[in-house]
Amino acid sequence: MTKISLELIKQLRERTAAGFSDCKKALEEAGGDIEKAVDILRKRGLAIAAKRAGKEASEGVIAAYIHSNKKIGVLVEVNCETDFVARTDEFQEFAHNVAMQIAATNPIAVSRDQVPQEILEREKKIYEEQLRESGKPENIIPKIIEGKLEKFYKENVLLEQDFIKNPEITVQDLLNELIAKTGEKIVIKRFCRYQIGE
Repeated sequence: MTKISLELIKQLRERTAAGFSDCKKALEEAGGDIEKAVDILRKRGLAIAAKRAGKEASEGVIAAYIHSNKKIGVLVEVNCETDFVARTDEFQEFAHNVAMQIAATNPIAVSRDQVPQEILEREKKIYEEQLRESGKPENIIPKIIEGKLEKFYKENVLLEQDFIKNPEITVQDLLNELIAKTGEKIVIKRFCRYQIGE
């Protein structure tokens, strides 16, 4: 077994916010490769998230963020299972980061199943017209539209967006890390974004 240095464990903890023993195990499993260890921890976060999916998340916080120019404001509701977790610094910081993300990126929904159907239909229509005008063959248009919709989701759905403070992970990855750390179901329930003049 590869001998894992404390320095390596510290680096992984800084990157993932996972516990000491989880980082050590992941690094041992990855043979000391920090990138592989990050992936292992992410997958564990997903596994824990899946296990907690049926639980009730009825506690939480409403976080507020006002941009420095005082022209953009966000309220976001983030739920968890217990008041104990809701009061932790990690949970509060997560809710604040999500509010900042919303202020910066102006998503239209938390998850793709919440994107209004009429917006999707309008996007599809625009893509279809653009592709026909550019002379693309009929048979490949649906495939191209599919790709364009994936890009649309990545840009406009909160959980699929790259996290503004670390574009190597998505907001969903950030959420999974917190779920893995707290062992609780955590849900970004809803948000409201205000902008002067809109």
